[in-house]
Amino acid sequence: MEQMKVESKGVDVLAREPDPKLSENALRVLEKRYLKRDDKNRVIETPKELFMRVAWNLAQAERYYGADEKRVEETAKRFYRLMSDLEFLPNSPTLMNAGLELQQLSACFVLPVDDSLAGIFESLKQQALIHQSGGGTGFSFSRLRPKGDFVKSTMGVASGPVSFMKIFDEATQQVKQGGKRRGANMGILRVDHPDILEFITCKDRTSEITNFNISVAVTDEFMEAVKSGTPYDLVNPRNKQVVKKLDAREVFDKIAFQAWKNGEPGLFLIDETNRRQPTPNVGLMEATNPCGEQPLLPFESCNLGSINLEKHMVRRKDGRWDVDWKKLEASIRATVHMLDNVIDMNAYPVKEIEEMTKATRKVGLGVMGFARMLFMLEVPYDGPEGVEWGRKIMKFIHETGYAESQRLAAERGTYPAWEGSRHWEKGLKMRNSYVTTVAPTGTLSMIADTSGGCEPEFSLLWFKRVMEGEELPYFLEYFEEVARREGFWREDLVQKILENHGSTRGLADVPEKWQRVFAVAHDVAPEWHVRMQAAFQDHCDAAVSKTINLPREATAEDVKKAYLLAYELHCKGITVYRDGSREDQVMNVGMAETEKAKEVHVAVPPEAAVPVRPRARPDVITGRTQKILTGYGALYVTVNEDDKGLFEVFAQIGRGGGYTASFTEGLARLVSLCLRSGLPVDEIIDQLEGIRSPRIAVDHGERIYSIPDAIAKAMKRHIGMQKTGVVPTVETFDELGGAVETDVELEKESRDVEEMLKKGLNPECPECGKQLVYEEGCVKCHSCGYSEC
Repeated sequence: MEQMKVESKGVDVLAREPDPKLSENALRVLEKRYLKRDDKNRVIETPKELFMRVAWNLAQAERYYGADEKRVEETAKRFYRLMSDLEFLPNSPTLMNAGLELQQLSACFVLPVDDSLAGIFESLKQQALIHQSGGGTGFSFSRLRPKGDFVKSTMGVASGPVSFMKIFDEATQQVKQGGKRRGANMGILRVDHPDILEFITCKDRTSEITNFNISVAVTDEFMEAVKSGTPYDLVNPRNKQVVKKLDAREVFDKIAFQAWKNGEPGLFLIDETNRRQPTPNVGLMEATNPCGEQPLLPFESCNLGSINLEKHMVRRKDGRWDVDWKKLEASIRATVHMLDNVIDMNAYPVKEIEEMTKATRKVGLGVMGFARMLFMLEVPYDGPEGVEWGRKIMKFIHETGYAESQRLAAERGTYPAWEGSRHWEKGLKMRNSYVTTVAPTGTLSMIADTSGGCEPEFSLLWFKRVMEGEELPYFLEYFEEVARREGFWREDLVQKILENHGSTRGLADVPEKWQRVFAVAHDVAPEWHVRMQAAFQDHCDAAVSKTINLPREATAEDVKKAYLLAYELHCKGITVYRDGSREDQVMNVGMAETEKAKEVHVAVPPEAAVPVRPRARPDVITGRTQKILTGYGALYVTVNEDDKGLFEVFAQIGRGGGYTASFTEGLARLVSLCLRSGLPVDEIIDQLEGIRSPRIAVDHGERIYSIPDAIAKAMKRHIGMQKTGVVPTVETFDELGGAVETDVELEKESRDVEEMLKKGLNPECPECGKQLVYEEGCVKCHSCGYSEC
């Protein structure tokens, strides 16, 4: 009842405030993810009511410091106007949860993972609570003993950090954040951990550990060993003993190649981070939040927010744009105040997190719309002037933010861990141990309809994939305004930009000055991406979320150059992304990806040649046919070879034209295409083997989990025949590593399924996926009651 009275008062105070002016895309994003819903999942809130709810809730923190009702109301109005005018937005959990029952307002958390089963699973429980409430988690797995190491309590051996990462990943998959978004994690392992090579390649297949970003925590010692070409030590964290040496350059090459291949791992420059962190008196940092911009101590959390620089521009008398420094200063002060209030209004999911967060009181004020600001200033992103603007803007935000944090400290007191901190050593009485962070602004920049964080514009026109696969169209209207004003607008210019990958560079219709000014991500050379990140990092407490975009034709050497430059310029971390290196990237230039034919990009070392066309089929080819019992009946697999090795696979099951028969034929055709295109056989087997289905059979003592699994095993057996010259039978299969027992009951059940397949029927229930049965002249499901009669 009391909560309802508070909410009602907030409506009365803020009802006369202007409505927010939002684009159609912004409205759709808010409706999808942010607006309050009832128990039937119906939206029951307008965007204005959302901003009112958040502003009024955060203003209540004023009461903790003796504010009267008038001051609470004035604060709420100031907070509302910042958000409704899209001059500033707090991080997503604050927008989603402030003023609601959940009331979990932080985006970033770091949890410790101790080297014990109890410690590991305690962190797993805490991760689930954080994800349920809408936050993201970061972990260092560096404390865990390596794979194969001794475990005294069980007299057994350890399974290693990567195996436990997979457990955390699976738990994340099952918990949806606050009912609105799936959890995200950062997994970090020190470069001197004995399992580092396994960690570097743990996401080699992008279908695995899908809820983690990963970064290698690299030390100064390692980076200097890379530069000098010397080995470095691997240290067992259990007993601190050196167990092995590795060539630093070989490990560095491996990290760079994996990042070239699929964007991970990134680098977390752990020594640089700890040199500059404010509270070494409390502890050392070992991990970051999921996007890497927020290094935190174990059990710390942080709430973030971003100022929209595009909304802090003013026209001069000559019609040109400049930064409205006075307005920007006012916004910085109000938003530092607002973020400090979030700490007090937050409902923390874990007690230890509340204690640590309130001890250090970290906040993270950052930016969005920086690229749009440069457009208005007529400054190219990829040049010294653009980089200097990045440094200038962040310096102003940092210094003004510090001034406001000091004002709050005088009014409310310093953060409890201040004594003994680096701020204490310098005599700076601060309310917050962190004030600034440059975060990614994903959906926030979509709501504000501006460019993300400190990144360049991705394109001048594009589709952006958002929740549930939906794609929203974007076109930069300001470019059209400039083109019309400067006299180079043509009706076909949009189409030409589309055909030019969203860029004006190289278009004869666009003057060279404006080609330079309207730089987009792939116009910017990797060096300038890194230099811009370093410029923002120079005046940032936490770190900078920045993707170093690489063109599709970039090499692993380009990745290494970017890494080394980031180290030399004192960045705290670096992430690279080569265009097209992942099948499902978020932004696509021009038409929606669903409207284009999908291209398959095979990840191979940069120096290797990629086969353009599958090799032609000869008139005569030889092979062997195997019969393999599956849960869906007998599968006949023919593996053919040419003079270069395995060439094609044919697979047949059931009656032609049936559900399973058509699926099996299609799978075999794709496997054949991969073989003929030069993909390694072991890679193909690795993708198929172990795929499970509802029906498992036993063939020659070997479990067959599905039809894809059967095809993989048929290829392995074929390779075994090549090596031994022996055709495996029940009698000889044991010599090739298999057992000879068969499961008679499973074979019987499989024959029942085979009868169904002969009739061209799907053996799985289309409603619940359980096994169908064929009885009384009808196909039915005993599990859910489905019937085809």
